[in-house]
Amino acid sequence: MKLFRIFAVVLLAMLAGGAAAAAGGPLKVVYHISHSDNATGALNNIRNHLAAAPKAKIVVVTHGAGIDFLLEGAKNPTGNPYDVPVQELADRGVEFRVCKNTLDARKIDKSKLLPEASIVPSGVAEIARLQAEEGYVYLKP
Repeated sequence: MKLFRIFAVVLLAMLAGGAAAAAGGPLKVVYHISHSDNATGALNNIRNHLAAAPKAKIVVVTHGAGIDFLLEGAKNPTGNPYDVPVQELADRGVEFRVCKNTLDARKIDKSKLLPEASIVPSGVAEIARLQAEEGYVYLKP
């Protein structure tokens, strides 16, 4: 019975998200980044996503090695800093969220994060919450 209730809540959240999009509300998408090797591609995907759907509400949730591109001084494989594209996307309404469990486990002080990043208690719990409670669509680049 408990499993059925969980399924019903998830289904209702998905329907609510779909109804919002169908009613002209913005599509809500959570991009999940668990390894920074995917960060450049993910940022490009998000840029393209916003070009096609400028009203989309996008949240990027990171954990594990996926937080690395949101640390001060981080550079992509070609040597370009991540802070510029992150700031540009944040200026367009994209939110960047970092797992506190990862920061604690890796002993990284929050002052090392780019100013556009906010901290959530758990990256995976945040992804689940956004999907189940707020009707976000999940993408893993």
